[in-house]
Amino acid sequence: MEKKRIIFHVDVNNAFLSWSAIDLLSKGYKIDIRNIPAVIGGDEKKRSGIVLAKSPVAKRFGIVTAETIYSARKKCPNVKIFPPNFGCYYEKSNLFYNYLMQYTPVIERFSVDECFLDMTGTNYLYKDYLKLAYKIKDDIKNIYGFTVNVGIGNNKLCAKMASDFEKPDKVHTLFLNEVEEKMYPLPVRDLFMVGKKTAELLNKININTIGDLANADMKLLRKHFKNQASFLKKSAMGIDFSEVEIRSDKNDSISVSETLPKDITSKDDLKEILLRQTEEVGRQLRRQKQYALSVAIILKNNIFKSYSHQKTLYNVIDSNEDIYKNVLELLDEGWKRDPIRLIGIRLSSLSKQKNDQLTLFDSNSDKEDNNIQSILDDINDKYGDLSIMPASIKISKFKGKSKKRK
Repeated sequence: MEKKRIIFHVDVNNAFLSWSAIDLLSKGYKIDIRNIPAVIGGDEKKRSGIVLAKSPVAKRFGIVTAETIYSARKKCPNVKIFPPNFGCYYEKSNLFYNYLMQYTPVIERFSVDECFLDMTGTNYLYKDYLKLAYKIKDDIKNIYGFTVNVGIGNNKLCAKMASDFEKPDKVHTLFLNEVEEKMYPLPVRDLFMVGKKTAELLNKININTIGDLANADMKLLRKHFKNQASFLKKSAMGIDFSEVEIRSDKNDSISVSETLPKDITSKDDLKEILLRQTEEVGRQLRRQKQYALSVAIILKNNIFKSYSHQKTLYNVIDSNEDIYKNVLELLDEGWKRDPIRLIGIRLSSLSKQKNDQLTLFDSNSDKEDNNIQSILDDINDKYGDLSIMPASIKISKFKGKSKKRK
């Protein structure tokens, strides 16, 4: 008889804001921004700058993730805006990940602030998984100063759903024999990866709860959702066979992706997210002292269809400026103008050597450029990512233009 899987999903509560709060306090800031109306967000001078995270107090004013900073300030005029500090987030994320690695080698870094752990077969080490989950939660709070939720289930979907039941600083279970009791009564919009548009369409055909979807007629679902019908129904029933995917130690690629809290249709918003992700993958690439020859963007739309667009370059790159220019070109060429629920960047064909093919237009300034990029990394580590960036990236960001290669 096949052994039932035991999967943990550990999710940092309000990661960007919590990690920024801890970082600011460590540098002498007198106020814990978790206790005031505060948001982590993009440039307030841009109306398209968006809220990445908000404090519980800001949430009470109706401020939501992914709305514009302009809109957030209209709801709460005295809200304090803090820029994202991805150097700090990268450091805290690694502390979080490295702590979790002591419990199982089968761990998936699902995003910067959440991990799946496959605990199947570890019952000889851990007699009580619920007790272990509380230990993980309390250890992280006491050692690192931020809180997490831990969800336990027999697959990734159930573990992810469980960790979202009630926040913050909680442990929940959603085993297969608990799906009907705990998951079926929830609104269908709460089902993982069901976007706003999908939820609205389900509501229109009188499918209002996850239980309604689990028991829905397949003919009705196929009529409205085509080949996504089976995926939706199985998810509602708590069925998920996906494996916990271990990140390769070979560093064959570097990638980052982000599941968005709502459908994003604005190109400017996508470009701003990609700019943040460029900083993350670029810094990781340089820390590994590597160069990339291939760049790709990864997209998933609101009906769960994934696609990507990739290019192989003439020369290897490692600077944020070069990565972002290519990412913008890929967005222009590859985005189908559909609502996006997940977006990411992947750098591949990595090399320790910078074997450029010189042309008549190349200069001998590689060493100087590398020194400048290193200085930028140090400044952004200290004062917050995107504090300083090349002017060409700022032009692309604020004017919404990207230079085409000739």
